[in-house]
Amino acid sequence: MRKVVKRMAEPWVSVDAVASHLGVARDSVYRWIERRSLPAHRIGRLWKFKVSEVDDWVRTGDANETKEHQRKR
Repeated sequence: MRKVVKRMAEPWVSVDAVASHLGVARDSVYRWIERRSLPAHRIGRLWKFKVSEVDDWVRTGDANETKEHQRKR
């Protein structure tokens, strides 16, 4: 008999949870959604995230600021 393993679905988390997970301010999360294509999903008025998608975004280097972006500050 083959054992069937069910995986629990990854929960959706809030802006506060992502900010805490990354150790940044909420404003940074909103700015990254707008400017840097942070993987976020709008559900009604709220932004929701999968932590695995956010972690992948960071690992691929998409969270790094470009020199051009740094000069604008």
